[in-house]
Amino acid sequence: MIADVVVDLQYGDCGKGKVTNHLCKNGDYTHVIRYNGGQNAGHTIYHNGQKLVTHHIPCGVLHGVKSIIGPGCVVYPEQFFAEIKELEEAGIPARRFVRIARNTHVITRDHLREDGRDIAIGTTKRGNGPAYRDKYDRKGVRAENVEVLQEFVVDLYEELHNTDEEVRILFEGAQGFGLDVDWGDYPFVTSSHCTTASAFLNGVPPRSLRNVYGVAKMYETYVGAKKFQPKEIIFDAIRDAGEEYGATTGRPRQCNWMDLNLLQKASNINGVTNLIINKVDVLEEVGEYRLILDQQTLHFDNLNEMKEFIIQNINDEVEVVFSSNKEAI
Repeated sequence: MIADVVVDLQYGDCGKGKVTNHLCKNGDYTHVIRYNGGQNAGHTIYHNGQKLVTHHIPCGVLHGVKSIIGPGCVVYPEQFFAEIKELEEAGIPARRFVRIARNTHVITRDHLREDGRDIAIGTTKRGNGPAYRDKYDRKGVRAENVEVLQEFVVDLYEELHNTDEEVRILFEGAQGFGLDVDWGDYPFVTSSHCTTASAFLNGVPPRSLRNVYGVAKMYETYVGAKKFQPKEIIFDAIRDAGEEYGATTGRPRQCNWMDLNLLQKASNINGVTNLIINKVDVLEEVGEYRLILDQQTLHFDNLNEMKEFIIQNINDEVEVVFSSNKEAI
């Protein structure tokens, strides 16, 4: 068994879906597993000329790879079936390839109503927090006990361990390191674990780890209640150039310069082997090249100078790729 992990190193919305989609194209994986989060995620993929957004379903389904919603996730049945329908209408045989681990917990309408009252944190109001709370309070509902989901339920241990076939897994994360419930800016965090380590709570031994694909952007974005975006008008230009509006909520994302200290920390804690930095073209379009290091804003004369500085300040063992392509690395 081998396992690769795709993990977001900032605050989500960095292109994990794009990277997962790209990695699946070579047909190397037998399974793609979503390992955290729920319908609060929004992974945008450009596939065969179509723009698709998935909230629950892993991107491997686009390539005929068995795609499993793992027990580290929470799933809302209505949203799940809406995604199945959308994918099927796009010509993708989702029912054939999508599964849900039997011990994955379910978001209920009561969870949605409760989460909808939040104003302090600025959540997506998709019921994740209350569902995770009930899971740990030992009063949640698992997928194996929901009748309408039975067609999709699978025992993940049997699927991955009781087989004579070689198992090659790509873990697809949700949200980002800056939102992790332990490592993020608490309490302005999500309700799940967003790190590489959390992928291995989904029935896979840590010794199987091969590569960790860390995903970031050339700047940062955040959706939530805390003040994140400075007052400079340049950040409105970045939002427009980068089309920075939430794939799940539609809310405008707050923008700021890349925090290189956060990127270093996230890269080290997650054990990143390959770093993909997306949306390089956005800074080219606005004509400003800056980042934050040790709480100081550094200015660069051009894009190449900024790229070199980033590479010099990331672990030498990490391979860094800069991308402007919406569909590929």
